[in-house]
Amino acid sequence: MSGTLVLVRHGQSEWNLKNLFTGWRDPDLTEQGHAEAKEAGEKLKAKGLKFDIAFTSVLTRAQKTCQHILDGLGQSELETIRDQALNERDYGDLSGLNKDDARAKWGEEQVHVWRRSYDVPPPGGESLKDTGARVWPYYIHDIQKHVLAGKTVLVAAHGNSLRALIMALDGLTSEEILKLELGTGIPVVYRLNADSTVASKDVLG
Repeated sequence: MSGTLVLVRHGQSEWNLKNLFTGWRDPDLTEQGHAEAKEAGEKLKAKGLKFDIAFTSVLTRAQKTCQHILDGLGQSELETIRDQALNERDYGDLSGLNKDDARAKWGEEQVHVWRRSYDVPPPGGESLKDTGARVWPYYIHDIQKHVLAGKTVLVAAHGNSLRALIMALDGLTSEEILKLELGTGIPVVYRLNADSTVASKDVLG
């Protein structure tokens, strides 16, 4: 028996729009972000998908994205589990800073290393590897069992927490994952085999 895992990065947030490092800070969605989340629900509805359970982070932008999707599917009351294990990467001292201001303060090369390396964290924050260290166990212990039981599972989360998860699902190296960009509000639909390997992947861009 195979199940379905749907990953959706939240819609555009107010700080995405302002080009700020967000991390664990909690800005809301923009009007465009709300629209992107609703459109994600429409795309999933067009595919005939219905969810058995949903997971999201403790941050507003992911929770509202999750709710828009479920509302669009007529599943507003679906059981939804929130956990900070699915939170965005913590950008530490960069959180709340404009990316251009950060470059002016630390230099373009250093900020690029913090943003795009796999295992170099910004001051007081997490690397992508650190983010994976909390996402992967949570997925294995709390999410995967539902998919392997043949259920259809929604995970509405963040660019880096989902990149860490996709790295594991797709078997990407630490170099390959750095090239992966996830668009806001674009569902990624996985069908998993009974042994947890990926049977198919469909990006509903």
